[in-house]
Amino acid sequence: MLKLSSILILLSLLYFHHTFSTATKPSASNSNHPNTANDDDVTNFIKAECRAATLYPSLCIQCLSTYNSTTTPLSSHKQLAQAALSVSLSRARSAATFISKAARIRGLKPIEYRAVKDCVENMASTVDQLSRAVKEFGGWSGTHNQVDFNWHESNIESWVGAALTFQNTCLDGFSSPVIGGSVEVAVRVRVTDCAQVTSNALALVHRYAAKHKLVSTISSDSTVNTP
Repeated sequence: MLKLSSILILLSLLYFHHTFSTATKPSASNSNHPNTANDDDVTNFIKAECRAATLYPSLCIQCLSTYNSTTTPLSSHKQLAQAALSVSLSRARSAATFISKAARIRGLKPIEYRAVKDCVENMASTVDQLSRAVKEFGGWSGTHNQVDFNWHESNIESWVGAALTFQNTCLDGFSSPVIGGSVEVAVRVRVTDCAQVTSNALALVHRYAAKHKLVSTISSDSTVNTP
């Protein structure tokens, strides 16, 4: 019978393979896109925005640079925010799958099992909230009415914020000193990574909204002042 540590190593390898393959998989519509933006300019844009807006810039740069290499170049604040949400959802789904499998491992202590089961539920809720946010973004980015824009923004930020809360609640379940060992470490690594990616996504959503409002204000002022 495989030892607990061996099972966790196998699950970890499957998790990281699934995470990076799904997060960077291009859609059929843009897998062969022409390079419409200079690669260096796009890379510098990603780095500058991640460093200016997010709490985890290195992770942000790594995720979005990889995503950018397989999709339409991320050359606008809207594209960055949308890509960050997509990456966050992909990470959450992968983490949820990993933790669901970890809950079925034999030999868990009762307190470990309860913590993992609670985390399974919290990560399922995380996926639900991020799925809503990704879907909402499609309607949000297409609206030109400021009232509608603000309404979509509020929905998206509420759902992404709720996803972060569920992730942190999962981590809180492992705060007891009685819980420890390889399962606790494995779950913490994945959920912490997921929470940091989600935090970055929320920051880039904030930044896109702020930039959009600034442009709208300037455009409105120009219209008013036009003789």
